[in-house]
Amino acid sequence: MTPTIDDLIATVSAYDNQADITNIRRAYAFAAEAHKDQKRASGLPYIIHPLATAMTLAQMKLPDTLIIAGLLHDVPEDTNRTLEDINTEFGTEVATLVGGITKLGKIKYRGVERYIENLRKMFLAMAEDVRVVIIKFADRLHNLETLDSLPQKKQFRIALESLEIFAPIANRLGMGEMKGRLEDAAFKYVLPKEYEWTTNLAQTAIQRSEGYQERAINILKEDLAAAGLKPVDVHGRTKHLFSLYKKLIKNERNIARIYDIIAMRVIVNNIGDCYAALGVIHGRWTPLKGRIKDYISQPKPNGYRSLHTTVFCEDGEIVEFQIRTPEMHQNAEYGIAAHWSYDERKLNNDLKNNDTQIDWVHQLADFQQDMSDKKNYLKALDDVKIDVFKDRIFVFTPEGDVIDLPEDSTPVDFAYAIHTDIGNTCTAAKVNDSNAPLDRPLKSGDMIEIITDKNRKGPNPDWIETAKTRHAKTKIRQFARSRIGDWIKGVFPNGLMKK
Repeated sequence: MTPTIDDLIATVSAYDNQADITNIRRAYAFAAEAHKDQKRASGLPYIIHPLATAMTLAQMKLPDTLIIAGLLHDVPEDTNRTLEDINTEFGTEVATLVGGITKLGKIKYRGVERYIENLRKMFLAMAEDVRVVIIKFADRLHNLETLDSLPQKKQFRIALESLEIFAPIANRLGMGEMKGRLEDAAFKYVLPKEYEWTTNLAQTAIQRSEGYQERAINILKEDLAAAGLKPVDVHGRTKHLFSLYKKLIKNERNIARIYDIIAMRVIVNNIGDCYAALGVIHGRWTPLKGRIKDYISQPKPNGYRSLHTTVFCEDGEIVEFQIRTPEMHQNAEYGIAAHWSYDERKLNNDLKNNDTQIDWVHQLADFQQDMSDKKNYLKALDDVKIDVFKDRIFVFTPEGDVIDLPEDSTPVDFAYAIHTDIGNTCTAAKVNDSNAPLDRPLKSGDMIEIITDKNRKGPNPDWIETAKTRHAKTKIRQFARSRIGDWIKGVFPNGLMKK
């Protein structure tokens, strides 16, 4: 359903009684006037798009500044009203956000050049102000949800771009709900047959669980109450379709191996209650071996925190439970956007205390400067995609420090993540106290010890094939180049001979 301005105001007012409602209405009127002669490809008035964008931001409980920027995000690019007009009417902060979105606007390139330019612009926008990218996600989501009116070729391009760029970045920012919605909206245009197959499987599973879910929830609520625990909420959640599809492919398309198509979420008041609720669940139902995951004591690299357990539930059905506090739930759904959701005045402190969550954004901005040459950019692009878009693992040093790496990283990547000198002088590795080859893929929770030899002259050039991260590969190449340079100087001390 298309939201109205009154729907938007009601949504914002429900979570922020200090929001500047007058200014939101002014922004809507300003955008409606600017877009008054424009229609969407569907023939509907254009204003429904910025309104839907703002509504998505409101559903994330974001402050009125972002809601206003969402309403105005297409004005400078698509109408006669300028960024200066927005600055005059709504202030510098709103104008800066809208200007950032405008920079992410239309791209004229095709093929791989278009892809590269999209990545470059997204990375730079995140480094300047990550809020711009959050607004862009909301904008892209509504465009995906209304693709039916566009030509098939354009549908495919926009959807594929969303799967390859937007959804992975949302995931890296911890925005699980946004990632899932972007992927599901794009899925049916990129892989229509697989989408239909996955949808039918999911619907069958959901129909089978009707009534069962409610029965299990009621039993758990009674057990929690008997243990003196007062849950904030207990509810079921259905796995996003594209996520289910990827898991099915990993499991040879066997749905019997997928235990979290429908998972139970248990929201409790504090961390102590999370562990107590886990004990209650295990007291009632038998857990599956190896399926208990503690992301509270060891959060995922994108900040995700929760307890997961899979149990033989009522009638022997296998069910996954996810246990978390309200704050963890907010962060799991909205990731970095959750920093703005409670109180905008806490913004600076929140981001200062969570620098690790956005360090990689600034590293990407540095990468843009290093890779201004298109040929070098293309060569490095696969490494960047692994660093940014691959699922992350967390591993440990012998001292207990956590190192965040892309999935399938090796001890070589780990060594260079610690320090360049550790990488260059690495001779062997131990994983979980056992000797391990340097090309062994690491897993979350592994403890790695690197054995070095200070007399070693440098890395083995073959490690370039072993390493997965751009950082490790760059350091190995740099050393190889320096050795060639030293050799040339030794052979031709007066410089290369000229013909």
